[in-house]
Amino acid sequence: MVEVKNVSKRYGNKNVVDQVSVTVPKGTITSFIGPNGAGKSTLLSMISRLTDSDEGEILIDGQAMSVTKSEDLARKISILKQTNDVNIRLTVKELVSFGRFPYSKGRLNSEDRKMVEQSLAYMGLEDMKDKHIHLLSGGQRQRAFIAMILAQDTDYILLDEPLNNLDMKHSVQIMKTLRNLVDDLGKTILVVLHDINFASCYSDYIVGMKDGRLLKQGTVDEMIDSQVLQDLYDMDIPIQQIGDHKICVYFT
Repeated sequence: MVEVKNVSKRYGNKNVVDQVSVTVPKGTITSFIGPNGAGKSTLLSMISRLTDSDEGEILIDGQAMSVTKSEDLARKISILKQTNDVNIRLTVKELVSFGRFPYSKGRLNSEDRKMVEQSLAYMGLEDMKDKHIHLLSGGQRQRAFIAMILAQDTDYILLDEPLNNLDMKHSVQIMKTLRNLVDDLGKTILVVLHDINFASCYSDYIVGMKDGRLLKQGTVDEMIDSQVLQDLYDMDIPIQQIGDHKICVYFT
C-alpha cells in the first residue's frame, strides 16, 4: 500500500502540490487525472523519491520512503517519466536490459535474460529487439521504455502519461498489459492519464487533482460522475454507460 500523508511541494512561491493525502491499495491500478498543472506528475515523482517533498510523509508497505536505501527502493518501485532521452546508441534489447541493473549491476545472469525476453514479448517488441532506439518511431520507443520498466520487476510501477505518442491500438495494448500485470502478477500501478476514458475502463481507483490539491479520490463509479468531472475540468462532460463501462463524451 502507498500512503501519502499531507505532502507538499513548492517551487518559488507556487505550491505545485499542496497538502495532498492519498492512499493507494496494493494490487490495484490507480489513475491520476486532472487538468494540466494539477500536480499529478510532481506527486508521482515524490512517491518515487525522484523529487523531494517539502512537507509530509510517504510510506510504502508501512516503510517511510525518506529512510529507504536507494538500492532497496529500486527493487520496490519503478517509474517511467514523461520525457526519456537516450543520448547513446542502444538497441531495444540493451535498453530493456537496463531494467535489470538493480539486480545484476550490469552482469546479466539467466534469470535477468529471461525477464528481459518476457518484457520484450509483453510489449510486442521481439521483432525489433536488435534495432537501435534512435531509429524507432515515438510510439515504438515508448513501448521499449515501458518494457524496461517491466524488466525491473518491481511490486510498484509508476507511469507518467505512458500513452503519449501512441496510436489507439498500442494505447489499448499497454492498458491491457497493465491490467494483466495487476490481475495476474499482483503488481500495484499508479498511472497519470489524460484520457479519462482509459482511466474509466481500466482503473480500480481514480485520484482527481486540480491546482495542486486533491479534489476527490474513489472508485471508478464514484469518480466518473458528472458533478465530479465538472468540478475537476470546469466543463460539462456527459457520461454514457456502454457495456460495463462509463464513457465520457467530451468531444462536443
